[in-house]
Amino acid sequence: MNRYRIAVIAGDGIGPEVVNEGLRVLRVVAAEAGNSGQFELELEELDWGSSYYDRHGSMMPENAIETLRGFDSIYFGAVGRPDLPDDLTVWGLILPMRRQLDLYVNLRPIRLYPGVTGPLRSGTAPPHFQFIRENTEGEYAGLGGRQGHGAHELAVQTGVFTRRGIERVVEYAFTLARPGSLVTSVTKSNALQHAFTLWDEVASEVAARYPQVRFEKMHVDAVAYQLVKHPSRFDVVVGSNLFGDILTDLGAGLQGSLGLASSANLCPGQRLALFEPVHGSAPDIAGQGKANPLGAVACAALMLDHLGEHRAAQRIEQAIEEVTRQQIFTPDLGGSARTSEVGDALLQALSSGGAEP
Repeated sequence: MNRYRIAVIAGDGIGPEVVNEGLRVLRVVAAEAGNSGQFELELEELDWGSSYYDRHGSMMPENAIETLRGFDSIYFGAVGRPDLPDDLTVWGLILPMRRQLDLYVNLRPIRLYPGVTGPLRSGTAPPHFQFIRENTEGEYAGLGGRQGHGAHELAVQTGVFTRRGIERVVEYAFTLARPGSLVTSVTKSNALQHAFTLWDEVASEVAARYPQVRFEKMHVDAVAYQLVKHPSRFDVVVGSNLFGDILTDLGAGLQGSLGLASSANLCPGQRLALFEPVHGSAPDIAGQGKANPLGAVACAALMLDHLGEHRAAQRIEQAIEEVTRQQIFTPDLGGSARTSEVGDALLQALSSGGAEP
């Protein structure tokens, strides 16, 4: 029987609330799997984040990355607190994990759930398309600086684009594309003539290796427009760190709510990966029971699927679909259910047999 060690980092704000519901679901699914000899989960909670910073002066311990290498997966909540600068919290926790573990693919599926209204519900939009965001370099490389004061103060922020970094993330996008489907490469080479000219060239070279898949390059502003007007035209969209960050939140809006959106941070061929909902720490609603846990629960399904436990992942996805079909919604989706009540409904869906594949 397979045994997986999962590092649980609930983090800040609503992170602990939504992760708690995800853990409730994972424990039920894992108990069922363990009883049938399929797999077991060893969940170890790590108290890293802003509260850890209050006690130790850093967001995570010095040996954090080496500690994480001993796990099979990372289940993450959120990072950020209003009284701490974002560059301290984000650069002290989530970005080092992505970069030092070389989790260069950020995969964000955009899918429809039953009972959820939103832009994707109309027309002929597909139920599922995928964003691939380059996750370790590009505009978030962290190079630059500030100098001067007052009216003459200057800030320079430098993006870093390497041929290897572009090639491997575009290659991954093509591996996800079905024959006859479309890969859209997001660019801005008309204005950023060095970095995105290189991106265009490398993406075209990769596309030539996949003649069975259609390929296009499109400027980021045009992609934003088309996502609103004609989302059905997209299958797999791949872009840089910044472009992917922005467009995937637009994708979550098309999906119906940031609270539904999940993501995986991957290094293809490597088991260790990080899974997080995309909504952030949302300090304005933290502790009020208003947070939507479905994105975090969908991350649990992504995690199990990545580990090869496809049946258990499908059980969770079908439980989510049953809950949304019943429209047991938190306020972001127009409902009045509390975070824990959505969790209760998910457990009921799992136990009722309606979530069976």
